[in-house]
Amino acid sequence: MARVRMSDVAAAAGVSTATVSMVLSGAGGDRISAQTQAKVREAAEAIGYAPNSVARSLRTQRTRMIGLISDAIATTPFAGRMLAGANDAAREHGHLVVLVDTDGDPAQERQAVEALTGQRVDAMVYARMWHRVVDAPRGLAEGSVFLDCRPAQGSWPAVVPDDREGGVAATRELVAAGHRRIAYVDAPMGSLIASQLRYEGYLQVLAEAGIVPDPALHVRGESDAGGGKAAAGALLDLPAELRPTALFCFNDRMAMGAYTAAHRRGLRIPEDLSVVGYDDQQLIAAELDPPLTTVALPHYEMGRWAMEVALGERAADPAEPHRMRCPVIRRESVGPPPPPRASR
Repeated sequence: MARVRMSDVAAAAGVSTATVSMVLSGAGGDRISAQTQAKVREAAEAIGYAPNSVARSLRTQRTRMIGLISDAIATTPFAGRMLAGANDAAREHGHLVVLVDTDGDPAQERQAVEALTGQRVDAMVYARMWHRVVDAPRGLAEGSVFLDCRPAQGSWPAVVPDDREGGVAATRELVAAGHRRIAYVDAPMGSLIASQLRYEGYLQVLAEAGIVPDPALHVRGESDAGGGKAAAGALLDLPAELRPTALFCFNDRMAMGAYTAAHRRGLRIPEDLSVVGYDDQQLIAAELDPPLTTVALPHYEMGRWAMEVALGERAADPAEPHRMRCPVIRRESVGPPPPPRASR
């Protein structure tokens, strides 16, 4: 089938090719009547005209494509909401996202940067699945945007979750319910910047509530269900007067393990033990019994923010990462502390 040309649209609409060009490029403005512009668009749609994107990019020096380099967000439903937010923002502004997953391999990242540069994308977004400090891939263009990570060197626009305030929100939820012995079930030492930030938020709220931190209530484990089960189990095996009445878990997978540890010891949630998670992971938080109160990571919102900055639709301070609020999602795993064992 022969390709429909701009001259065909002009003939169908009964106008000049120059008029068609101005209308379809958005340059018609007030020079061309609204009636004529509508007639041109109707004719283009009726005969199936599609603009030549290659020729247009050569003329405008814009390809209307944005490169997005990530470690594994496309294959992770939990973090894939970042991609959904970025895609929605790009589509609303007439752009296409070109995604390259690299598994975090520096060599693959460099190749991705070279390939996307060769494709003359209009901008790039560099994303990681977990909030962390990263080295920028070699050759990454100035003005690229960092998503769910912050650069170790240089000044770049970046958006990250406000994990310190997330830790504050999670701990306040437990203090507000009346708890005083609140444990933080943490990830391994030095694994993620989010671990320290959430711990700082936890300590802030304890101080505000006049609670002296007990080092025995800060335990670490692998950031999965097995790690949460082992760490929570150690806490729940403390003598009754030392045992926590509430757990703030680094993430929902560790909280799921904490549920298992509690159930194996005959403890009920939230009657005997309150639990707050972090992340609001699909297929975990809402599906636990009882459903888990947790702190949501704003993946979708961060994806939109990063893309809007990349498109020039939003201003950003390259010297300071933008911290996105992490709201509490209240479900059924938090209640008042149980009465002292001696009074039962």
